[in-house]
Amino acid sequence: MEGASGDASGAYIALARWKNDFSRAFQYYLDRSTPHRVERWLGTLAVALFYLLRVYLIQGFYIVTYGLGIYLLNLLIGFLSPIADPEVEGLDGASLPTRGSDEFKPFIRRLPEFKFWYSITKAICIAFVMSFFSFFDVPVFWPILLFYWIVLFFLTMKRQIMHMIKYKYIPFNTGKQKYTGKKASAIRD
Repeated sequence: MEGASGDASGAYIALARWKNDFSRAFQYYLDRSTPHRVERWLGTLAVALFYLLRVYLIQGFYIVTYGLGIYLLNLLIGFLSPIADPEVEGLDGASLPTRGSDEFKPFIRRLPEFKFWYSITKAICIAFVMSFFSFFDVPVFWPILLFYWIVLFFLTMKRQIMHMIKYKYIPFNTGKQKYTGKKASAIRD
């Protein structure tokens, strides 16, 4: 009897060691991919196109794709939103500047770019795996889902853009801003 329990604990230890080694290797390569933004997004685009090709060829799994689209829209809202939302937290503390005399505060995202990329890639991979199980292939009329998702996308983006205009922030930076200083005002005079 003890031999059987010894084998089970040995197998458990081996499995735990393999899981730990795999987790470390995965984290190592994830950390190495951090500075390679363009390559990461191109890889995600390739995975997304592969998934969409699979859905198109199978002619199914539209409800999985719709769920994926809603999740990606939710991630996009988090990516475009500031960490300190003035509407939710009021105007005290770490709020965005609304007047020219306010102190400059850099835009900090609620969902950083790397986590945004990682969540999107993970979601597409999960949806791809789900497309191998017929249990998730619920028959639906896909044009209605597509129309509803497009309407939801435009209404959500309209609300987000109005929020950006109201609180005067742009969630994208185009590089380091240059200070012209007194030279620009001297040229105008």
